[in-house]
Amino acid sequence: MNVKVNDNVLVITGKYAGKQGKVIAASPKNGTVTVEGVNIHKKSKKARRGNEVSQIVDIEAPLNVSNVMVVCPACSKAVRVKYNVEEGKKHRVCPKCGTGLDKAYTGKATKAAKSEAAPKRVRKRAKKEEGEAKPESEDKAE
Repeated sequence: MNVKVNDNVLVITGKYAGKQGKVIAASPKNGTVTVEGVNIHKKSKKARRGNEVSQIVDIEAPLNVSNVMVVCPACSKAVRVKYNVEEGKKHRVCPKCGTGLDKAYTGKATKAAKSEAAPKRVRKRAKKEEGEAKPESEDKAE
C-alpha cells in the first residue's frame, strides 16, 4: 500500500472527489484508509451511564485506498508513488519533482548511536572471602 498515516491525500472518485485531507488511519489488510473530514457518516451513540446523554455523532468512515492519491508536499500535486532503493532501503519518491515522501526516520539510528557512545554497564559481583574459600578446597583434597 502506497499510502501511510499522516500523508496528505486527494480523493479522486466518489462523493468527496477533489477533497484533500490527512490520513488518520490505514488498514493494509483491508486496503482502506480513513481520511480526516472525508466520508462522514452519522452514528448513534447510546448513553451508557445515568449522567450521559444519547447522541448522534459524526465519524469518518474508511475509503478504499484506490480512491485516493498521495499529494507531494513539495510540488502540491497528486502523484502516483515511485520507489527508489538507496543503501538497501526502499524510499517513497515523487516522480514529478524527485522529492522524498517519507519523513527521515531517526529512531533506530539515534538508539544505535547512543548504545555505541555509552559504555556498557558492568555489574560488580560480591566476592567470597578468601579465607572461606580455602578451607572448603582443603577439605575436599583430604
